[in-house]
Amino acid sequence: MVDQSLAGPAGMMARPAGDRSGRAVLALAALAAGLVAVALFSLASGASDASALGVLRHWVSGAPADALSARDRIIIHDIRLPRVVMGILVGAALAVSGAVMQGLFRNPLADPGLVGVSAGAGLGAVSVIVLGTTSLAPFTALLGPAALPLAAFCGGLAATLILYRVATRQGRTSVATMLLAGIALAALAMALTGMLVFIADDRQLRDLTFWQLGSLAGATWQKIAAAAAVIVPALAAMPFLARGLNALALGEATAAHLGVPVQRLKYAAIVSVSAAVGAAVAVSGGIGFVGIVVPHLLRLVIGPDNRYLLPGSALLGAALLLLADAFSRTVVAPAELPIGIVTAAIGGPFFLWILLRRRGIVDL
Repeated sequence: MVDQSLAGPAGMMARPAGDRSGRAVLALAALAAGLVAVALFSLASGASDASALGVLRHWVSGAPADALSARDRIIIHDIRLPRVVMGILVGAALAVSGAVMQGLFRNPLADPGLVGVSAGAGLGAVSVIVLGTTSLAPFTALLGPAALPLAAFCGGLAATLILYRVATRQGRTSVATMLLAGIALAALAMALTGMLVFIADDRQLRDLTFWQLGSLAGATWQKIAAAAAVIVPALAAMPFLARGLNALALGEATAAHLGVPVQRLKYAAIVSVSAAVGAAVAVSGGIGFVGIVVPHLLRLVIGPDNRYLLPGSALLGAALLLLADAFSRTVVAPAELPIGIVTAAIGGPFFLWILLRRRGIVDL
């Protein structure tokens, strides 16, 4: 848990001229209700016609287990429900991590997928998948199911630290340097990942191909437990960074003069983002653009105050990923479209729109 002193006394300094706190509270309530509705919709979506409403009535009424067909119990309890829980965890982790990175770098174009953090986490995960029975056998034997998310965390942490060191000089972060360094880090991580893919056997190669495209299809309660052990503490820590990130928007020197422990804030943000993104990538593969789309949409509605932006990003990110997953399961049913393709198809044009809007080419 991050010490609350990171918040600093300047939480109100980065707020816009109009006080949008009332609108933000209403938006958070609407997002929470929307997430519940989307989760129920996701439970009912798929190639099978298993009745999610029947299962819900079973839960609420406490009817005996034999009131449900064995088929419905398996489809809902063991396939769709773990998938929904995994989608909530991964969507929240990616969206909140994007919001924190944008606050840390003071630029809305920062995103774990665009600046190489996800690629670094992916390299760590692929290393365990391919080398887990050979070179890394002692590591995987010692940690068991936690080996994959821990390796992804280490990869994401290394990428984030390198990125911050390269892009920041004398307390100022160059956006151009950040994006270029992120491209270079992602290319290096992908090159090393390609080397591991080259030495993988046929079974590992097939698993890696679908894993790199991103999917929630492999969700199990065991994977959820391993991922939640990392993601939940990271998400719980990030709201304590909100006031400090608000002050950081005024510049590092100003934030320090206002009493914010800037270096501790940076390290806490980097570790939290690396943990959340690493665990998310380990269990879901490459799912991009959630971290840039969600915070930007929320800023248009509730403003840049991180006290509302971070929890709002968690809710909207989870709902958006569940919708993308439901679409991927139904658009080519009974086959399944990798969810990373869906998020990229949405996020790519959205990212281009942000770039054009910031340059004044479009005004929408």
